[in-house]
Amino acid sequence: MATLAVLCLALVAIPASSQVLYDNGPINGTTDAWAINFGYIVSDTFTLSANSTVGGFDFGVWEDAGDMLTSLDWSITKFEQFGTVYGSGTASGKNLVDQFISSNQYGYDIDKITVTGLNVGLSGGTYWLNLQNAMVPSGDPVYWDENSGFGCQSNGCPSAASENALGSIPAEAFTITGGGTTPEPSSLMLFGSGIVGLLAMLRRKLF
Repeated sequence: MATLAVLCLALVAIPASSQVLYDNGPINGTTDAWAINFGYIVSDTFTLSANSTVGGFDFGVWEDAGDMLTSLDWSITKFEQFGTVYGSGTASGKNLVDQFISSNQYGYDIDKITVTGLNVGLSGGTYWLNLQNAMVPSGDPVYWDENSGFGCQSNGCPSAASENALGSIPAEAFTITGGGTTPEPSSLMLFGSGIVGLLAMLRRKLF
């Protein structure tokens, strides 16, 4: 029983996996894409149904064959590329994963980029995700995949989108994810006291 109690406590302490807060639809990879380096900024809206903590995001990119994204600047703002900044930073290293998916008819690699390590608390509402200064070792362009919001099931779909040089554009493929959660200390104490009580009952029965 003591071993069982330890195992249960260990399982309770494991953080929950990230949850999808907003999904603008799957990666398309065949229609079009928009540069997110060389001074270009691409912005898309996302809507949260309730107060949430944004822990990261996924999005699709077009890259030249063999390229792998090494860093990217991101921000979450109230308005398109400006207004209140709720969070910003540079994703790189362990907080950025570039996963190859396929190659398209134009010879580009279609990759899924996963950014983690964010901790941005937001109230329910609509915000802008802005991506820029994407870097690959070759110095080639990196393009955010356009999907026009097809397949989006979230509140606020499809995303409104823009590019800083052109203005409004079709929406891009991306997902906003929440951070993992850890049980509160009070919950752990309550669980632990329950285990202790169970062990005490069994001891009385055995003796």
